[in-house]
Amino acid sequence: MRIGYARISTDGQSIDLQVDALKRFGCDLIFKDEAYSGASRNRPGLGQCLLQLKVGDDLVVWKLDRLGRSLPHLIEVVSELDRRRIGLVSLSEAINTGSPGGVLVFHIMAALAQFERALISERTKAGMLSARQRGRHVGRPRKLDDGLVIAAISETDGKPGGIADAAMRLGVSRATVYRALKRVHCA
Repeated sequence: MRIGYARISTDGQSIDLQVDALKRFGCDLIFKDEAYSGASRNRPGLGQCLLQLKVGDDLVVWKLDRLGRSLPHLIEVVSELDRRRIGLVSLSEAINTGSPGGVLVFHIMAALAQFERALISERTKAGMLSARQRGRHVGRPRKLDDGLVIAAISETDGKPGGIADAAMRLGVSRATVYRALKRVHCA
């Protein structure tokens, strides 16, 4: 039996293209997840689909990224399908894990995707290091600038509860004030 799975990430997208392609391929059942991210592992349609699949069935998707966005999750799903003797067919990539060649193509594509993600991560880390070396702040924007911290602390300096009062006036936690103080004194 061919069982289809279709997914869209947002309400603004249409699932019709995928469903039509799955029907043309001859899927007997089609499960859907609408407005679910591929990164989410808790997708009701996918869960029902995986429960429905039996030995000898094929799970059919329009494209691999509809099944999962992360490589580890994709490999986990395909390994589970293989263990249960269920095939995976991806219409857009022309992958069919029911054949040794299809399994090879899947693993090559998965390895290339993992390599690409590693390169992107490496370039991102290099860019962040370069920015830090030039004195730029990397990451989430700071809630407090150094001038505000110095002014707030100088007003409360020596008074009991000074840091707590400064934090309350600035609308941040005491930990944020302490981090800002550390940054100001280290600079």
